[in-house]
Amino acid sequence: MGLAFFIVFLDLLGASILIPVIPYVVRAYRPDAMTVGLLSLSYSAAQFLATPVLGALSDRVGRRPVLLLSILGSAFGYFLFAWAGSLWVLFASRILDGLTGGNLSTAQAYIADRSKPEDRAKNFGMIGAAFGLGFVLGPAIGGALSKISLQAPAYAAGIVSLITCLTALFFLPESLPPEKRKSVGFSLGQLNPLGHIAAPLKRPVLRWLLPGFFVMAFAMGGLSSNFAVYTLNRYGLTASQNALILVWLGAVSVFVQGYLVRKMLPKVGESKLASEALILSVAGYAVLAWSPAVWLVYVGIGVIALGNGLGGPAMQGLLSRQGTSHEQGTLLGVSASLSSLARVGGPVFAGLVFDHLGMSAPYWSGAALMAVGLFLVRAAARDAYAAAPVPQAQS
Repeated sequence: MGLAFFIVFLDLLGASILIPVIPYVVRAYRPDAMTVGLLSLSYSAAQFLATPVLGALSDRVGRRPVLLLSILGSAFGYFLFAWAGSLWVLFASRILDGLTGGNLSTAQAYIADRSKPEDRAKNFGMIGAAFGLGFVLGPAIGGALSKISLQAPAYAAGIVSLITCLTALFFLPESLPPEKRKSVGFSLGQLNPLGHIAAPLKRPVLRWLLPGFFVMAFAMGGLSSNFAVYTLNRYGLTASQNALILVWLGAVSVFVQGYLVRKMLPKVGESKLASEALILSVAGYAVLAWSPAVWLVYVGIGVIALGNGLGGPAMQGLLSRQGTSHEQGTLLGVSASLSSLARVGGPVFAGLVFDHLGMSAPYWSGAALMAVGLFLVRAAARDAYAAAPVPQAQS
């Protein structure tokens, strides 16, 4: 599993290198916040269509080939972004990356294959730590490379993805043996993402938990696509200054998911930890919306990182417990797909309210969305408790 964590780290390192420079690349063609949001939308829309299909495919053919396909697709997407000479090529590069972007959900399924049910949330936290570590180094590298050119970070991201693909190709073993794979063949009907999403939403716990993933991702999609625009317009920050804030976010995430989650889960439990984390997220978004000074932006981002860092692995642990060994790819792919769908709407919504209601509007609305997520997680925990077997008294 250590190798899987390393591959996730390399994958997120490549993705996060681009974050500080995307708004500045887009400004060469269109200066408005909406275009930045639409670029994020194109990636997330493609990922929404592809991720549940890739997850279901990994339940049938194994995790390794799907991971290799996803990582290689990301590499080509980054290189195309670097070569882009027009706005439509930028969009094409993000769509290509989205269509093959099942990296993280397939890696989560890989970890679920290798973990006992009671250890999955802790190990998902380690994936989050690898994610956060990528965010510590990636934006710093992207900010530094942006001083060479705005295309240099994209070339670097493509090279990192190629290294990741080669590492997985030569060293990563398969985690799902043939006897544990779903025996039903993969038909053309399996290419419909809505079919994969509809079935889990009919199940008691998942009907609350999966929408909880959606609203959290909707708020985060707005933040991630709009943050550089927000800090540029409100505080006049540069790409390298934004990179420092993202490094701070990554550092908090590494500590929380690599250490704090593993300490708190055995004492608190997945359901309670997810609820308490969402309360922190509500507070973090409110601070970010209100902050009159840059140092309070660091506070708000830190609290959001704490809330997401604790809540994400706890919710993924709850989700993973709802499926058998040959359903992990499908369930985690569906949650990733719903998160991608949320990131379609989130950037557009954030761009609209930013342009028409004010710079703080995406973050006040983010606080409200996290409050909705808190309600959904508590409802999921209630259903999970009701479905749990009642211990029998010993005679």
